[in-house]
Amino acid sequence: MTPFVRALLVASALVSAVPALAHARAEVAQILTTPDSVDDRSYAQPRVARVTNVDLDLAIDFASKGVSGTAALDVLAAPGAKAVVLDALGLKIEKVTDGKGRALPWSLGKDDPDGEKGAPLTITLNGAKRVVITYRTGPDPLALQWLPAELTAGKTKPFLYSQGQAILNRSWIPTQDSPGVRQTWSARIVVPEGLTAVMSGLRLTPEGEPAGPGKRAYRFRMEHPTAPYLIAIAVGDLAFKPLGARTGVYTEPAMMDRAAAELTDTEKMVEAAERLYGPYRWGRYDVLVLPPAFPYGGMENTTLTFLTPTFITGDKANVGLVAHELAHSWSGNLVTNATWNDIWLNEGFTSYVENRLMEELYGPARAEIEADLSWDELQRAMKERKPEQLTLQGSATSVEYIKGEAFLRTLEHAVGRERWDAWLRGYFDRYAFQPQTTARFLADLREHLVKGDSALEARLQLDEWVYKPGIPSNAYHKASPALLEVDRQVAAFVAGAPASSIPAKAWTTQEWQRFLNNLPRKLTPTQMADLDGAFALSQSTNAYVRAAWLQLVVANRYEPGLASLEQFLTGVGRGLFVNPLYNGLIKDKDWGLPLAKRYFAEARGTYHPSLSTGIARRIEAAEAAK
Repeated sequence: MTPFVRALLVASALVSAVPALAHARAEVAQILTTPDSVDDRSYAQPRVARVTNVDLDLAIDFASKGVSGTAALDVLAAPGAKAVVLDALGLKIEKVTDGKGRALPWSLGKDDPDGEKGAPLTITLNGAKRVVITYRTGPDPLALQWLPAELTAGKTKPFLYSQGQAILNRSWIPTQDSPGVRQTWSARIVVPEGLTAVMSGLRLTPEGEPAGPGKRAYRFRMEHPTAPYLIAIAVGDLAFKPLGARTGVYTEPAMMDRAAAELTDTEKMVEAAERLYGPYRWGRYDVLVLPPAFPYGGMENTTLTFLTPTFITGDKANVGLVAHELAHSWSGNLVTNATWNDIWLNEGFTSYVENRLMEELYGPARAEIEADLSWDELQRAMKERKPEQLTLQGSATSVEYIKGEAFLRTLEHAVGRERWDAWLRGYFDRYAFQPQTTARFLADLREHLVKGDSALEARLQLDEWVYKPGIPSNAYHKASPALLEVDRQVAAFVAGAPASSIPAKAWTTQEWQRFLNNLPRKLTPTQMADLDGAFALSQSTNAYVRAAWLQLVVANRYEPGLASLEQFLTGVGRGLFVNPLYNGLIKDKDWGLPLAKRYFAEARGTYHPSLSTGIARRIEAAEAAK
């Protein structure tokens, strides 16, 4: 036992007597049980000195699109440690002091060549256990998107939101930005009067407090050790409506009625998750419905899920998105991948839990449909992706979602639901508030589920699922009868049946997705016009349906659909929809690439920086290859 670990164990022993050290127990477990986890996407050296708590005091300036103030970090250092190393991306450091205001030496290294990892911020401790960094963000911090009033629903006030996953929070918070270095945190956020700040922690001042002329301050606290990418903020013209005893929705007033109506089952979802996997441990579960520029479907920020408005279709067909983000409260937020190479432990588990929640709330048929669509996506990935992208560990290509879900469903089928559920609930309890590695997951599975049964071990094919590409032979899949009927309609249409003969009036979003995604990528102009004329697909207000249709528009150079395509790409910022459309255009260098350039030039300012950067790179690469 090293002196550093011994010091951590002493801190853990004090937990019951000193509530402020409650996070130490998880930190101890992290050191002792994940010796093999090294995060190559962070400069941090947590075995030398690690951040255990972050206290932010920041001002939000919409005029300069900047954040400034202080970050006070509590540091737990090994005996003899000289410095703590943090992650910083574009930050302008003004000074660093210890907890008593004495200056500490510091240096900011060179940015990594790709500009994504940022630079190491090294602070000489001189014995300090607390360091205070005075800083401001640089131009265009990658985690933050500043929306002018005209890009919001209300059109009268600006909006700011953050998106920290995976390694973007270092562009507005100097800390050890690694999922394995869990930290408690607090924040005081000063914003212009008339705007409301919300964050992913306990809201101590929901109405704010005066902070000088024309300013208002909001205070927040997260008492549980949390992965730093889950620290999130939004500022705007926000209203709140309760959905249940511990659930509610924040959004712009103009969006509230539609958002709240779509989210009425949120409290039931929390209750269903607790029945399956144990208590919800984060206090409240609220959601924030953002403007359309948000690049993801949702982001599982603790206590406050961020959601795209594109999930609102009026029929609750896409509340699986809410179930997914809620599921992260157990898989991902409670038990976190130690590094991003193990992200499948986050997303694969969550996709599986999401499907179980949908079954609990809406029945087996609905869950079967959604699982079948996920299986479809997995089959496409197996055909389209490189072998190295098809393993669970190390993947960051969406395979971690769909192959991870298929793996866990296969385990459930192999051992029986009752036995599987008991293991999974115990897993969440055993590793609560801790980081996790794939190796430790497999060890736990063998210890608590396989229990030395060699026949079961062979039947489960655990290492094949985790470490090898492709789909093992024991994969479990159950076809949805409802989607098989949709497949018959696909075959009939391809064979020449008119679109008007398709009984699609009562189809769900998922059935439409199956139909449109399973059509041949090349259709005749007559077939395209027939579909659009019968179902007004170019005018669909359902983003999922319209995005699937627009992929056919691009693949077939369907000129009558281009107005719809342009309107969609300049009005929606969700990467799930936008990226495939740009990819299709860019691939068609003669016809599509010029359109991609034109649409992107118009829409770029409405996209989150992380999305626009990727699209810009792909367009530039295509131009260079012409």
